[in-house]
Amino acid sequence: MKTLFLALTLALASTGGATAQSYPSRPITIIVPFAAGGGTDVTARIIAERMRGSLGQPVIIENVVGAAGSTGMGRVAHATPDGYTIGIGHWGTHVANGAIYALRYDLMTDFAPISLVAGTKWFIIAKKAMPANDLKGLIAWSKTNPGKVSAGTAGLGSPEHVTGLLFQNMTGASLQFVPYRGGGPAMQDVLGGQIDIMFISSTIALPFVRAGGVRTYAVLDKGRLVAAPNIPTVDEAGVPGLYFSSWHGLWAPKGTPRSVIDKLNAAVVDALADPTVAKRLADLGQEVFPRIQQTPEALGALQKAEIEKWWPIIKAAGIKAE
Repeated sequence: MKTLFLALTLALASTGGATAQSYPSRPITIIVPFAAGGGTDVTARIIAERMRGSLGQPVIIENVVGAAGSTGMGRVAHATPDGYTIGIGHWGTHVANGAIYALRYDLMTDFAPISLVAGTKWFIIAKKAMPANDLKGLIAWSKTNPGKVSAGTAGLGSPEHVTGLLFQNMTGASLQFVPYRGGGPAMQDVLGGQIDIMFISSTIALPFVRAGGVRTYAVLDKGRLVAAPNIPTVDEAGVPGLYFSSWHGLWAPKGTPRSVIDKLNAAVVDALADPTVAKRLADLGQEVFPRIQQTPEALGALQKAEIEKWWPIIKAAGIKAE
């Protein structure tokens, strides 16, 4: 009997090892929790195309939309943890949604991080006619016009809105938030002078910044933007620590074997090291993270730090899904 038990144990261990070694043996699906053609979708397709060569299997994109990305990420959280269904998310899906929505999954415990992909730095901009010449001047001007400084957002709980809340908390300024259906329409009203200021992704704003169509006060980051090196950081402009950047990462369901996570991570790292991939992401206004930040542990640590930073701000403002 002992001999039979030992034989079965060895057989099961051998089968498990063979399964890990043979991964992947069929196509892998990346769930994109937003519509086709958007920034997250395009980013996923750029990475998936290159990952296919490393993994030796097709990497298929499936768009699952709804509830600010939580419908698609719910699919990932409840998928079989075998590495064949993974998801791409960002600050909204893996930070803000946890404070705004009653999710059917836990953001920190129901996913296994795979890798950071790329990040996008943000600007604080203003209409061309804004009298303030720099960030300190803008803060002073807003304090002399309390509640009258209009700030465009992409809606309650959007990065534009939450970053504006942080700005208020750190500077004592008072803003009047104006919601739009997206960052693009709000940007158009800054250009037209209908609203005063905006915290906005460099992906959207950079062409107008370069053309001089808006006042650009600072990059909301520790480092300057490579594509616009003349714009100071918030630290240099006088509001140290006013940081926000959007980023994309890949996650698998919890319980996915570490050997599978490692293979997926290696494929992402290989893709991001490809100059063509980096160039295509740069064309979208995204910067690839340094190699040391492309580990599962780095993604998990970033998400945890972002939740600890932003959830209190969102909850204090009483932001809830409508």
